[in-house]
Amino acid sequence: MSVLTLASDPQDATALEGAEAHHARLAGELAGRVKILLTAVDRRESSAAEKIHAGLVAFCDRSLLPHAAAEEAALYPVAHGMPEARLLIESLIGEHHCLTALVEALRAAPDPAGAAADARALQVLFEEHVAKENGLVLPLLAMAPEVSLAELLADMHHRLANDTPAKGAHGTQGTEEGQDVQEERTEETGGCDGACGCGGAE
Repeated sequence: MSVLTLASDPQDATALEGAEAHHARLAGELAGRVKILLTAVDRRESSAAEKIHAGLVAFCDRSLLPHAAAEEAALYPVAHGMPEARLLIESLIGEHHCLTALVEALRAAPDPAGAAADARALQVLFEEHVAKENGLVLPLLAMAPEVSLAELLADMHHRLANDTPAKGAHGTQGTEEGQDVQEERTEETGGCDGACGCGGAE
């Protein structure tokens, strides 16, 4: 079934595609960072692993956790009001708590091997989490004629654009210290750059 068939109007169809693309970018960057961390640990490159570890934590604080917080504020309350989605949303909120806990475990990891294990667990959970959002929550909102998914996503990205980078899904404070060289070329503001069709190109 196509996105246009699922969505109640063309704007919501564009918004749905944009939200899925945004999830893909987040999951892709997370997977890439985890992969280079695992490689550094496997090669016993301790100094490099420490820098990659710090950069991964900074990415979570700057992008991953604020994204989860914005979803809880903008999307989840509307979906939770739908009887068919209530239990799903409650389980996804629980997964947000697990993601936050994994980021904190990653932050506190005493050595590269421990950081690698926490990072891989974080990657697996996040990929499963966004698969549920892409396959269940977003289509449900897009199909509801009384709901404007485009407006909900615009609100979400407005919240992201005005959030402070150090705040996580549940007010977790982070740091940008020790960013690796990739941080110099990938500065995420938390906005969608207009990709979701909400018009928020800031």
